[in-house]
Amino acid sequence: MNSIRGARLARPALAFGFWTLLALSYSLSAVLSSISEGRTADWPRALVWNLANFWLWMVLAPLVGWLGRQAAGAGWQRFCAVHVPASLLLALVQMLAQLSVFWMVCGPGHAPVHSFAGFVGMQFAYNFHLSLLTYWLILVVLRGLESRRRLRDERLRTARLETQLAQAQLQALRMQLQPHFLFNTLNAISALALAEPLRARLMIARLSDFLRMTLEQRHAQQVPLSQEMEFLRCYLDIQQVRFQDRLSTHLDVADDTLRAAVPSMILQPLVENALRHGLLAKAEPGRLRVASQREGHLLHLRIDDDGLGLPPGGVSEGVGLGNTRARLDVLFGAEATMGLSHNADGGTCVELRFPFREYAA
Repeated sequence: MNSIRGARLARPALAFGFWTLLALSYSLSAVLSSISEGRTADWPRALVWNLANFWLWMVLAPLVGWLGRQAAGAGWQRFCAVHVPASLLLALVQMLAQLSVFWMVCGPGHAPVHSFAGFVGMQFAYNFHLSLLTYWLILVVLRGLESRRRLRDERLRTARLETQLAQAQLQALRMQLQPHFLFNTLNAISALALAEPLRARLMIARLSDFLRMTLEQRHAQQVPLSQEMEFLRCYLDIQQVRFQDRLSTHLDVADDTLRAAVPSMILQPLVENALRHGLLAKAEPGRLRVASQREGHLLHLRIDDDGLGLPPGGVSEGVGLGNTRARLDVLFGAEATMGLSHNADGGTCVELRFPFREYAA
């Protein structure tokens, strides 16, 4: 409650301090100017004149801001219809109020006048012109601040929408992964339950770990690379039990990349593609290698296999590849790249590069 009350009081206090500081600086300038011209410094008159001027504008500034919002985005005709008469009226009101306060507190001083009307007539041209300029200056500043605030809010809204899109894509990926993966794994467990119960129990244990990590990461947009590799290792252990000697895997993760923040489940769809379309489609055993390294301000992730390679007509991106590319674009924009290429000794290479950022828990 106290913090809310303090926040409400902070803005008026800041405004009061700003306008008062302006008044004091103008008063100091007037006094120094008088001294330099050989006249006696008159602090009270300088302070009353400038404090009355700037404190009155402090009171009127919210009204100027409100008028600015009423005419915003409505075209030049409405803008002029609102602000031309408003500026003339408010400049006149502010000037008369300032001169009234000054006359009541300080009187005419050395001015060659003996009435308030004469004082207004003497000061009218200069002070009305200055008040008119002040109105338009306040309007420009307030509209600039309002535009800046709206731009900031729009950026925040865009960032929230991008985050929601990335989360939706991640959820779609999980929904696409789990039924297919669970179906194949449970079928394999069923087939092994009687013939090879030890392998069946091992697959059940690995599947349990895999599902636990999936649930732990269900709301995480980004995770440390070490956690992503643990998730991938669990997935590959299940595949290793299923295919045994037909598959060999190697994870080559540089130590200085373990704390890097990576999109959750960014590697698993790419590894699954390598297995399904490259390695397991050929008769002889296959090898899979996943590596990471830091390249300056970028993190480089690479998945190599020695499978059948890319089709002659080029690869057709399915849910996994398309989702991965879209997620990278949402999270990193043009700073992220994803490339597919042929390996020199056969097979396919997938490379991801995106900004290296240390994961903050």
